[in-house]
Amino acid sequence: MLKVKDGQLDQLGLLFERHNRPLYGFFYRLTADGPISEDLVQNVFVRIIKYRHTYKGDGKFTTWMYHMARNLFADHYKKQKRMGYKEDPEVTDKYLVNEVNAEQTRIQQEQLDLLQLAMNKLTPEKKEVLVLSKYQGMRYQDIAEVLEITESAVKVRIFRALKDLKKAYESLELQPKSKTQNI
Repeated sequence: MLKVKDGQLDQLGLLFERHNRPLYGFFYRLTADGPISEDLVQNVFVRIIKYRHTYKGDGKFTTWMYHMARNLFADHYKKQKRMGYKEDPEVTDKYLVNEVNAEQTRIQQEQLDLLQLAMNKLTPEKKEVLVLSKYQGMRYQDIAEVLEITESAVKVRIFRALKDLKKAYESLELQPKSKTQNI
């Protein structure tokens, strides 16, 4: 990143190769929308070029990048005023092709879908901290830097978010299948 900051913009390709997939995963878990996630990843790298002069190099590049991604998502969220779960009607059909593990795969996917529904019931702040921690694998210290809070506050937020996620998941599990499919 220091080379990009110094004007060697060709080095941005290397940064993109290293970080586009984790960023895509971060955005996808927040939006549940592939095309929007791809757009947001591209916009992060546009902002990296635009604001490269603000990178100091005294901390981790990923912390700076996720801070930028978080701000970009906040802008996107304000514009959209919604975060919804979108299900492709053909999703369940693709599991019928694999005869050996079709039932097991379908059950796992239903559990993942239920988990995504439960995640969507969380507040954006709780959802974000869980995505950074559990899906992106960021350390509490790095999350604290991104969110500009203390490490202790990160631990508390994650604990509370997991508690709420468990409640939401369990309540969805208890609902009849037809109700959870319509959510």
